[in-house]
Amino acid sequence: MKRILLVDDDPQSLESTCKILEYSGYQIATAIDGQGALEKVRPSPERSEPAFDLIISDVRMPKLGGLEFLRALTLCGDSVPVILMTAYGRVEDAVWAMKLGAVDFLTKPFKRQALLSAVEAALARSKKNSSQPRLEKNSGSPSETLGPDPERSTDLILGRSASIGALKSVIHQVAPTHATVLVTGESGTGKELVARCLHSLSTRAKGPFIALNCAAVPEQLMESELFGFERGAFTGAQMPKEGLFEAAHGGTLLLDEIGDMPLALQAKLLRVLQEQEVRRVGATSTRKVDVRVIAATHKNLKEAAQTGAFRQDLHYRLEVIGIQVPPLRDRIDDLEELCYSFLRRAGKRHHKLVQSISTETVEILKCHTWPGNVRELSNVIERAVIFAQGSQITQAELPPHLLEGARIQRKSSPIRGEPQSMIEVPLGTSLKDVEELLIRKTLEATDGDKNMTARLLGIHSRTIDRRLEKRTEAED
Repeated sequence: MKRILLVDDDPQSLESTCKILEYSGYQIATAIDGQGALEKVRPSPERSEPAFDLIISDVRMPKLGGLEFLRALTLCGDSVPVILMTAYGRVEDAVWAMKLGAVDFLTKPFKRQALLSAVEAALARSKKNSSQPRLEKNSGSPSETLGPDPERSTDLILGRSASIGALKSVIHQVAPTHATVLVTGESGTGKELVARCLHSLSTRAKGPFIALNCAAVPEQLMESELFGFERGAFTGAQMPKEGLFEAAHGGTLLLDEIGDMPLALQAKLLRVLQEQEVRRVGATSTRKVDVRVIAATHKNLKEAAQTGAFRQDLHYRLEVIGIQVPPLRDRIDDLEELCYSFLRRAGKRHHKLVQSISTETVEILKCHTWPGNVRELSNVIERAVIFAQGSQITQAELPPHLLEGARIQRKSSPIRGEPQSMIEVPLGTSLKDVEELLIRKTLEATDGDKNMTARLLGIHSRTIDRRLEKRTEAED
């Protein structure tokens, strides 16, 4: 029987939600605020496994709110999935919830089935992750399963930063529609991946997904590639051939690097989008097509239209919905998760058992500006895997320019390490010194937040001041 901790300061909401979950066969424990919940999940020497399989917590609560509670769990290294719920439904709360690691976000009042679906999905995902091999949590490696879950389309887009959370939210809203979408972003950010997610979450998911890189096709072949041709249309056209629009009928066609499409062809593309019909090269009649077009580019089409390099009417027709994919430098919090995904992929490809990346190496990677974005990071990790001598990637496997860049940045801004969730204490250390060490290290992990430190340690914030003041007085 799955164990769920339900945290809510509203007695009526707590009782009704508890009944729904108990009636569905779950074992429920309750708490009326985050502080009480933290006491229930705090690790103990007698318990080697998590006390709960899932935590469902309200956001707005006294003493310790849901977002603070989630942050405290993260600092403690707890990997139990968390669903947050709120009666306010603020977008900011949802973004922060995803950034802090929540697996779902429910807005009150929610229907019984919405709650149970969220619970089942969270538990199923947790079970799937635990059944797959995990990399050891050593030297900064993530404790969660590193690869995407193909059953959840936007999980293919790795990361939990606020910008990626917002991107996934937009994809879920836009995907079920038939609107034409323009995906913009720097080279290497993953624009095609966004297009694939839009397709797989749409009503056309069972239809074909076809991608064409407009910059890679010679201008003289572009028209026949898109629209097809009839027999005898030109020298060598011995048999008729359907174009990509016909091939994508009932599905999605991605026109990547649309900014490089020749002007002459842009007018014909505009007509296809407006009329939903194509005319093969050499044909005298048109053919109806049912295709959703997604365009992608790293160029600024608005500026290109102003200079005459791109048709303004086509730009308007393509950008019914615009989606901007953030560069890696703006979502650097996602870098470690991306690293481990690429690590696993490269390890399989090159048949090498490389399991982790040293903390120092991760910090060096975070210093880089990543002009090539996610694609550049993937190449760096693959190179490191190939040169790795053991089971861990170290600084020695990184390209020289990354090491030099990190050295220069250290001079101007020392690299700050991630908070440690474990503290080593030498045998024979006095209890008084252990207590002080624990307080100081927890303060470091919480960026000096005495209230959060007190909650994590289960003491009053004034106790922290007293203990540290006594130490200062003794030293004086």
